[in-house]
Amino acid sequence: MALGGRGCMLLAAGRLQACGAGFRYSSATAGLKSVSDIDTRENEVVSPDFTNRNPRNLEQLALARKERGWKTTWPKREFWHRLRLERTQHYVEAFVERSNGNVVLSASTREWAIKKHLYSPTGVTACRNLGRVMAQRCLEAGINFVNFKAVIPWEHRCDSIQEFEKAMTEGGVVLREPRRIYQ
Repeated sequence: MALGGRGCMLLAAGRLQACGAGFRYSSATAGLKSVSDIDTRENEVVSPDFTNRNPRNLEQLALARKERGWKTTWPKREFWHRLRLERTQHYVEAFVERSNGNVVLSASTREWAIKKHLYSPTGVTACRNLGRVMAQRCLEAGINFVNFKAVIPWEHRCDSIQEFEKAMTEGGVVLREPRRIYQ
């Protein structure tokens, strides 16, 4: 880079010149090729070695394997993503986890952004709003299908869990995973 007189700057490599108030770019090439001179046949060639870089592609096509585990395993591990809702005396938490146990997404009424809009961090309205937040986060992460089954079957009759489930479905998340294709 070299500085010239009268506040002008010249970059030799890129030919970017700053003179006065504006920038001016001077190209090193003599001219542009016309549209008829450009060969577009190389754009249509498909590489014989294709590498899929999306690790969830088989899940989205319903071809990925679901780990079944043993028949005596409880709760069942036959899912790609499971939605889990945990209610305590003070808070309500929701998790989306993979079959290996890693938590992908979570939302809780402990978070200040959620807690400041609630009258109480427990209860039916807290579960409904947590369902809305969780549905939005699932869709932003690209998770459209989750497996939602209450761990304890009689918990499903509770109003707060039904409102959570209703908010998730209204948010656009399907609470059943597609059946696996075995072909």
